Amino acid sequence: MPQAPSQRVISWARPVFSLLMPLGLGRRKKAPPLVENEEAEPGRGGLGVGEPGPLGGGGAGGPQMGLPPPPPALRPRLVFHTQLAHGSPTGRIEGFTNVKELYGKIAEAFRLPAAEVMFCTLNTHKVDMDKLLGGQIGLEDFIFAHVKGQRKEVEVFKSEEALGLTITDNGAGYAFIKRIKEGSVIDHIQLISVGDMIEAINGQSLLGCRHYEVARLLKELPRGRTFTLKLTEPRKAFDMISMRSGGGRPGSGPQLGTGRGTLRLRSRGPATVEDLPSAFEEKAIEKVDDLLESYMGIRDTELAATMVELGKDKRNPDELAEALDERLGDFAFPDEFVFDVWGAIGDAKVGRY
Repeated sequence: MPQAPSQRVISWARPVFSLLMPLGLGRRKKAPPLVENEEAEPGRGGLGVGEPGPLGGGGAGGPQMGLPPPPPALRPRLVFHTQLAHGSPTGRIEGFTNVKELYGKIAEAFRLPAAEVMFCTLNTHKVDMDKLLGGQIGLEDFIFAHVKGQRKEVEVFKSEEALGLTITDNGAGYAFIKRIKEGSVIDHIQLISVGDMIEAINGQSLLGCRHYEVARLLKELPRGRTFTLKLTEPRKAFDMISMRSGGGRPGSGPQLGTGRGTLRLRSRGPATVEDLPSAFEEKAIEKVDDLLESYMGIRDTELAATMVELGKDKRNPDELAEALDERLGDFAFPDEFVFDVWGAIGDAKVGRY
C-alpha cells in the first residue's frame, strides 16, 4: 500500500461557542459574491495542463501591498510529491496556482484525464476527511490523489428532514460526502459512503455545483418521498475495500505537515506562500467551519478562513454582516448565523476555546 513520510501535524479540537451581541442594522443582500460556481464541465480540470502557472508569493507571508509580483526567476519553485491513493509510483508536480490546476498537474503526471481526479488527501492514502486537501498545503505535505472508481445508483426514502450528510466540494466542480451522522437516514444505507461524489439527484446533474448548492437541494427534497442518488466512489486500495468511514470527527480540520509554512490556494487570484495561521486564526477558522456544518450542512476551511479574515477587525456583528453580504452574498447567511460567527471569532480572540 502507498505510504506517506511521517509528518508533524497540527491537531484540532472541538470548540465551544458563545453568543454575545444581537444584530441591529439592516443588511445589504445579494452583493457580488467572492465564490463563483465552477464550470459545468469538470473535465476541464487543469488550466493549461503542462503550462506552469506563476506563484504569486515572494516568500512567507505573500507579496507586499502595492508592489508588483516578483519576476518569474525569483518566484519560489515549489515541488510536491504525489501518488494515486489506490497505488502508483511517486510523481512530482509543480507550477499550479489553484486547485483545478493542481488536479490537472496530477492528471498529467499519471497520464489520466483531469476529470478522473475526485479529491486529494494529505499524508495518507485513505479516505480520511481529517486530512482532506482544502485551501492550504503544507510545504512538505505528501499529496494522495483519489480517482473515480465504481459508479452506483441508490434510492433513498427521506423519512426525516435531516439526512445526516455533510457535503463538501473539491473546488473544481465535484461535490462529495464528507461526513455521515451516526444513526441518520443515510447511515442506514450501507451502499453510501464518505468520499462518494454526488453526480445527480433524481436525474438532475450536479457536476459543476458548489457544496452549498447540493446541500440546499437535499434539504429541499420533500419528506416522506423517495429520491434517487447517482454516486461515484473513489477507487480503493486493497486494504480499503471493506472500509466504510463515517468521516472526520466534528470540528476536525485538514492537517498540515511541517511548521515551515503553507501554499495557500485560492478560487480567485494567485497562490501565495504564507506562514502557518496564528493560534487565534486556527481556532477561529475551526469554530466557523463547525458553524457552517451546523447551519448549512457543509464544511469548507477556505470559506471559513475568508470569513475570519473579514471579521477579525470588525467592531460589531453588523459590520461583519455587511462585509459578508458584500463579499459572500450568494450564501445569503441568516442573521443568527452571523451572530454566532461574531461570537466564535470573539471567543477565539480572547482564548475562550
